[in-house]
Amino acid sequence: MARFKIGAFAVGMLPTNCYYAYLENPGSDEQSCVVFDPGDQGAEIARALKSLGLRVEAVFLTHAHFDHIWGAEALLAETGAPLYAWEGEKRLCADAERNGSADYGRPCTVKPDCFLRNGDILTAAGMTFRLLATPGHTEGSCCYYFDVEQFGRLPAKAVGKNAAQNSGEGTAPVTADGTEDSPRRALLCGDTIFQGSVGRTDMATGSQSALLRSIHDQILPLPDDTVLYPGHGALTDLGTERRSNPWFI
Repeated sequence: MARFKIGAFAVGMLPTNCYYAYLENPGSDEQSCVVFDPGDQGAEIARALKSLGLRVEAVFLTHAHFDHIWGAEALLAETGAPLYAWEGEKRLCADAERNGSADYGRPCTVKPDCFLRNGDILTAAGMTFRLLATPGHTEGSCCYYFDVEQFGRLPAKAVGKNAAQNSGEGTAPVTADGTEDSPRRALLCGDTIFQGSVGRTDMATGSQSALLRSIHDQILPLPDDTVLYPGHGALTDLGTERRSNPWFI
């Protein structure tokens, strides 16, 4: 039986956690995967995944800040995969000033093949997951929620190379840290939540009140055993954050 797996690369100057997820099938020479937030070194990410026997079927953004998109163009060029984001992030995707990339001398914009809607249930690389709109860090920030118990049980929108609705690169090699988790439930939460903290809201389109409302409405209702995969720093879980994160108490 295939196992749900999540691994990560730490890329870029901050660095940013670029995650990849797939269903492990030991009998297959090549397996499909999805990638989240290619923050830099897109060509290197593509090569590293290929060396792991993984083919990128789709790429998703939690938001469009420069440190989460700088590697997108090269990754897409290497893999031919489509790019997806929540529809609330259209302005930052298209504006190098708002997304912060112009401030660092590497102006960058991205053009998703499809903008998704809040609550969309998606299937890609054999996995089922749901988009949760969590504005606050930016006006179009979102999270992606996986629940292994729901795989294949929910009517979902297929995404990937054959399902898209519309039609400055680092040079250092990237490698996975050697750890791939197999959680029952996972939330790819971008910069909305960190271990013991929450995302900053002092950049363009940020709102602290919106961020705290998003956490309360969209994330806190999830089960305590949901593993949180933030855009920077260490993993945590929702139960731990519910008990100890000062922003939640």
